[in-house]
Amino acid sequence: MSCLTVVILTLNEAHHIEACLRSLQGLQAARLVLDSGSSDATVALAQALGAQVQVYADWQGFGVQRSRALAHVAESDWVFFLDADERMTPALAQEIAAVVARDEEAVWEVVWEQMAYGQSLARMGGSGGVARLFPRRLLERFDGAVHEGAVLRRSAPTRRLRARLPHYSRETIYASLQKLAQYVQLGALKRHQAGKRGGLLRGMGSGLANFLRLYLFQRGFLCGRAGFLYSFFVGLECFFRYVALEVDRAELNAPVRR
Repeated sequence: MSCLTVVILTLNEAHHIEACLRSLQGLQAARLVLDSGSSDATVALAQALGAQVQVYADWQGFGVQRSRALAHVAESDWVFFLDADERMTPALAQEIAAVVARDEEAVWEVVWEQMAYGQSLARMGGSGGVARLFPRRLLERFDGAVHEGAVLRRSAPTRRLRARLPHYSRETIYASLQKLAQYVQLGALKRHQAGKRGGLLRGMGSGLANFLRLYLFQRGFLCGRAGFLYSFFVGLECFFRYVALEVDRAELNAPVRR
């Protein structure tokens, strides 16, 4: 019988980690928390709930951290990556268990159900899937400081799980501003490493295009205030990462912050 490990990356997630781990109770899986040096109770709470915890405080980006996790799941047949601000649902757990039992060599994506500012954004159009469920034998490493991608040992088909994954990514304005600063820096670094150019006009074009894509074409306007705020913050992120790419270019070789 194939075995599964759920890997959760954390940094100061004491307000999320208990609910995240408890949501896994219906899934037969080992639980690995890979912490980035939390100063709050994240590690203690995860250990109290029975999770294995490993700490790597020298943050070098999401790709490096996910790659480090692979060394701790060498005995697992399958790996599912879950974020602390996400919650497993019974329907998704059942679907994942069925995939693991079949042990088919494929990469599986999930689609988020965004939860923002106290409400679901389910009426918005989907923005595609994110690859989260992998046969361990396929995974070589992950590349990228942010929006990292899996590097596979050989090609495999990509399939999509039907059940959605609730994602509590934007609960408050303050937390959204913190996330904005983090992802602007990481996004600018990624584009800097790819040799891309930044600038005010490029930022304005990217910000406006992404705001309109989410708010109009993906029907964010149907979700009221939460839909506007979600679309606006994504637009701001797209704007500032191109501005930072030009204005902060000299700082982009500094150690990656999280």
